[in-house]
Amino acid sequence: MIKPAHIALAGAALAALVIPFGIAAAQSAAPYTVVETGRSYGRLQDAVNAIGGGTGTIRIAPGRFADCAVQTSGNVTYAAATAGQSVFDGVTCEGKAALVLRGTSAKVEGLVFANMRVPDFNGAGIRLEHGSLAVSQSWFRDSQQGILTGPVPDGVMTIDKSTFTRLGTCDGPGGCAHSIYAGDLGAVTVTRSRFEAGRGGHYLKSRAAKIAVLGCSFDDSAGRATNYMIDLPGGAAGRIANNWFVQGANKENHSAFIAVAAEGKAHSSAGLVIEGNDARFAPGVSWGSVWVADWSGEVSRIGTNALASGLTRYEKR
Repeated sequence: MIKPAHIALAGAALAALVIPFGIAAAQSAAPYTVVETGRSYGRLQDAVNAIGGGTGTIRIAPGRFADCAVQTSGNVTYAAATAGQSVFDGVTCEGKAALVLRGTSAKVEGLVFANMRVPDFNGAGIRLEHGSLAVSQSWFRDSQQGILTGPVPDGVMTIDKSTFTRLGTCDGPGGCAHSIYAGDLGAVTVTRSRFEAGRGGHYLKSRAAKIAVLGCSFDDSAGRATNYMIDLPGGAAGRIANNWFVQGANKENHSAFIAVAAEGKAHSSAGLVIEGNDARFAPGVSWGSVWVADWSGEVSRIGTNALASGLTRYEKR
């Protein structure tokens, strides 16, 4: 079991890592370098185009960038030269995200995505529309969504050691945005990551057939008008284990921490295992709630979890 203190220290370490982003960008005239060729570019799109349908790594200098790119092919790694010091701030491509991904695969390492807002309320740091995605040591903050994906049935998304802060909104006419909203992917895995201070919607919403959420923290104590910590609207198999959850007092919906198949049974949930988690309420919360709310009637593998008083272990809905 990961202890809350350890997770808080991890969040503090990441915050310390990204302090330099407040400094005015000190990047060179060509901050994007394709590692394999050594060539540098002034626009991220030009670096992506240089890799094209091949495989390559773009090393991104420290600084704050009003820039974005669309990847339509190939396998591209977007890597900060120094983790936490390369910030994409407030600019989206195609009215979607700082990175719009339609290639074979993408990796994102050590980047910060901030202040992404678009008219349809789906502004994100990353929008995955095709292929697979791996994210590590990155920070998504103060945007309508952190990561949003379309339906990619054979796609795989993995997220490790990343933080999602002040994300989500239910202000748009089309429904809510979330810290992470994964469409119909093959599998989603989130490990050693932190979700905090949501601003609406769910912290993690996934329509993937398989889900793994391991060693993460969901700190809703400073959340505003938030909903579920984890929402699996079509059901899923997989494992939710060794995470820490705190439900805050400012909720749009406080009826459950984890929701399964609330919008139908697109996937079987019979293989979903939920164990080894710690779930509690923030100080001042006076209501009760449900740990796992299940619309599928298939969730039967709820193991030992440390649940606060007032938290019902399971409810069939």
